[in-house]
Amino acid sequence: MNTLKNRVNLIGNLGFDPEVREVAKGRKVARLSLATNDSYRNAQGERVTDTQWHTIVAWGATADAVERMLRKGSPVALEGRLVHRSYETKDGTKRYVTEVVMNDFQLLPHKAEAAA
Repeated sequence: MNTLKNRVNLIGNLGFDPEVREVAKGRKVARLSLATNDSYRNAQGERVTDTQWHTIVAWGATADAVERMLRKGSPVALEGRLVHRSYETKDGTKRYVTEVVMNDFQLLPHKAEAAA
């Protein structure tokens, strides 16, 4: 069997402008929130849309590109890997985080542009 990789592919819209900051030696990190939608029919036959919010992190050159190209509402296709981590708050509480570390992305046309 081929080696399986930790790979995530998502298509959605940004919930807010990317938060970009500089870390050690000028390296940038960008944080984004991506909304994905899934539609299905419930037991009554009504169409229901389920929106999931994903925390996305981009580093280095990818963070630079995110800063230049993406804004709140931007439709985007992205590829990355799923990462689970934990940290301790100032009051000693342990927190757990799941995020997608983005490797690459593609800005998609807005629906109004696609219809034109």
